[in-house]
Amino acid sequence: MALTDEPAAAGDAVGQPVLKVWALDKPVKKTGIPTCLSTVVINNGKKPFPISAFAATEDLSQVAVGFANGAVTVIRGDLIHDLGTKQRIIYESDEPITGVELHVEATLTTLFVATTSRILKLVISGKGHGQPPKTVEDAGCGVGCMAVDKKSGHIVVGREDAVYSYTLDGRGPPTAYEGPKKLISVYQDYIALVSPPTPVGETDTMRRRFWGAAADSIYTFTLIHPDLRIIAHSETVLSDVKHIFQIWGDLYMLTQEGKIFRYHEKSVQQRLEMLYQRNLYTLAADLAQRCGMDAQQQNIIFRKYGDYLYQKGNYDDAMTQYIKAIDSTEPSQVIRKFLDTQRIHNLIEYLEELHDHHKATSDHTTLLLNCYAKLKDIEKLEKFIKSPGDLKFDLDTAISMCRQGGYNEQAAYLAEKHGENDLVVDILIEDSKAYDVALDYIWRLDPQTAYPCLMKYARVLIEHCPKDATQIFIDYYTGKYRLKVDVPAPGATAPATTSGGFVTGAANAVQNLSHLLPLPYMNTAAVTAQPQANPKPTIGDLGIQPDVPAPVYTPPRPRTAFSSFIDHPDEFIVFLEACLADGSVPEADKSDIYTTLFEMYLHKANEKKGDANREEWEQRAKALIDSSKAPPIENSNVLLLSHLSNFRDGTTLVKERSGLLFDIFRSYTSAKDTRGALKALRKYGPEEPQLYPAALAYLSSDPRVLDEAGPAELAAVLERIDRDGLMAPLQVVQTLSKNAVASMGMLKPYLAGRVERERKEVAENRRLAAQFRAETETRRAEILALGTKPAVFQATRCAQCVGALELPAVHFLCKHSFHQRCLQGGDDGGGECPVCARDNATIRALKKSQEENAERHELFRDDLERSEDRFRTVSEWFGRGVMTAPEGE
Repeated sequence: MALTDEPAAAGDAVGQPVLKVWALDKPVKKTGIPTCLSTVVINNGKKPFPISAFAATEDLSQVAVGFANGAVTVIRGDLIHDLGTKQRIIYESDEPITGVELHVEATLTTLFVATTSRILKLVISGKGHGQPPKTVEDAGCGVGCMAVDKKSGHIVVGREDAVYSYTLDGRGPPTAYEGPKKLISVYQDYIALVSPPTPVGETDTMRRRFWGAAADSIYTFTLIHPDLRIIAHSETVLSDVKHIFQIWGDLYMLTQEGKIFRYHEKSVQQRLEMLYQRNLYTLAADLAQRCGMDAQQQNIIFRKYGDYLYQKGNYDDAMTQYIKAIDSTEPSQVIRKFLDTQRIHNLIEYLEELHDHHKATSDHTTLLLNCYAKLKDIEKLEKFIKSPGDLKFDLDTAISMCRQGGYNEQAAYLAEKHGENDLVVDILIEDSKAYDVALDYIWRLDPQTAYPCLMKYARVLIEHCPKDATQIFIDYYTGKYRLKVDVPAPGATAPATTSGGFVTGAANAVQNLSHLLPLPYMNTAAVTAQPQANPKPTIGDLGIQPDVPAPVYTPPRPRTAFSSFIDHPDEFIVFLEACLADGSVPEADKSDIYTTLFEMYLHKANEKKGDANREEWEQRAKALIDSSKAPPIENSNVLLLSHLSNFRDGTTLVKERSGLLFDIFRSYTSAKDTRGALKALRKYGPEEPQLYPAALAYLSSDPRVLDEAGPAELAAVLERIDRDGLMAPLQVVQTLSKNAVASMGMLKPYLAGRVERERKEVAENRRLAAQFRAETETRRAEILALGTKPAVFQATRCAQCVGALELPAVHFLCKHSFHQRCLQGGDDGGGECPVCARDNATIRALKKSQEENAERHELFRDDLERSEDRFRTVSEWFGRGVMTAPEGE
């Protein structure tokens, strides 16, 4: 596209400028020159004034032309396809037009017009079209000193004092650059300026001497970066600059001599290196940010700037830059530079920022807390650990460092805030020695959390808080555990503290802890040292609010708490008795509780506190095992504990209940207690007959024992042994002959009676043997006669109907005769006499039973074990056929 002042065609106004549009990419085939797409004569009211300003949109649909007479003509249409255009003079004034620029935004097109004395804007299309121009600035500009920034849409105007920018809303911030300006153009982020030569004065001899006659034609070309407010490039040109334009991404300058200079922007890295060389790190950071460099690359600039400031000794500003680069800088590189004590404040600032950015390690936390400790800055320490939001440091390290530095309150606060309840208890007990406070804290935890803490320090808490610690054990193990809350007593006043001494110091330390920890139960009254007249409240004084629901948990087995009460028997007994009194304890655990409680009773009985104390505890122990319902204590445990504690009543009672009567008798004989042995014999003898043989051996073991018992007791024992058959005579003689204690006179009545009884028994056995032998011979003779001699039947009547016997008749060898009609089942009635059939069936059943029992040896063995005369038992079973060899198949 080109503007010319050549004459128009015939019929048109003479001297009017002509607008022509060429397509450079479509040359004419014959000539090779670009094709002219359209030609338009510009209307200026037939006034012969030259064109002073020109502007067009990218698609050439709107063109604005300014004239030196103050007129502005707008051309609309399709100049590319030559489909016709419309033009109209939209503005006229007495001031020459020095610049026009179009601002297109969606459907709204705004025309900025510059004259020598002001700048205006008017809407040429869209909403507001047809309204009069509005004055933007009451100051104009020279020809060529107005341009548009296509990237932002701002209008840039150059005046002698500065470079101004304008938007639809008004004037923007100016860029200071003094001096006359001939041309202005916008290239990317830069503003290109051409300044005309200034007259050389008589005093400017150096300039004239250097340039000579060309000193009056020196133009200055300058590139300004308005955002960075720096001069990016400046040079002198020894020729008039006619035009500045940009194409192919570079800036070009055309001079009067026909020379074209190309300006190419250096890469961002090259520009940054130039700024580094000049130590312009602030500009480098701004440049990197405007070029869209990522944060890591920007941090490199901040780090370089920090190193530069550190070398100059400006540590505070250097630390500011290091903090900006904290995301991509190795912390150790910065920390090493500020380890000096004089720069500890800068180090603290950097470490705090590391924690704020969640880049701190446990070592950084340790170093920061050490810095606080070195400065004794408790305020900063508390501010650091109480910082809101997410955790910015390693919790375990912070707590450990606070504990090592003696800041127990801060350590407890951290642990409590982050739910480390076990650490809170550790600090309260191990560091602060606040046992009451620790127990209160545990009592306010849920059951699942409280149990590990309680078990870990059970012995310590029972040692220092026996009553309260025992109570919490009872509540927890019986399923009655509930979280405690403070119930202030009506009219209670804060007790006065004592002055001076170690007690006051300790109380103050605990009081400080109570102020620091945000716990509802910690108050001054609970931890401050108090006079004896007003003792501190215990856990028992703390109530349970009715609206607090009971926690749901499964109580552990009582055995798990036994080891906690070592060296505290009184508290242990209270715990065990409370568990037994509670009905919720499982039956499986009652055995452990009864056994342990029995042991503790005997332990208390053996303490050297007098016979009355021993008798009291032995009575309690006896009552524990002497009840209608036997407690679930194993007899071996009771016997062992009673033996170890020399508790004979317990041993006797358990043996009695367990049926160990022989052991009771033996305990008396072992102790040479003859009266007790005889008493036990009379009491337990009917139930345990084996006591009499043992008593016989005991009475004949020592002359003093026999004298103490007397011959009558020995005779009574022998009589019972003989009557019940507890020992054979030979065994009795052998027992009495082991020791030269019993005389033959003591044994004579027993032997005489025994011999006489056995003689009678032998005579009776011989009589029975002879009778059985005779009967056997008789049966054998009958069997032989039946098998070898004929039988004579002389019966005249039927044994069934008692009628006269008539033929046909049936005779049996048993001498019974029957009518054939009287028999059932055939001619012979089944082959068996009906009269003898019943007795024969009984005999056969007995024989079958004997044959079956002969194979059941367990019955024989059982009968043999229970028999008093085993030889007789063997004989009876022999007669039943138990010893008969089985018949071959």
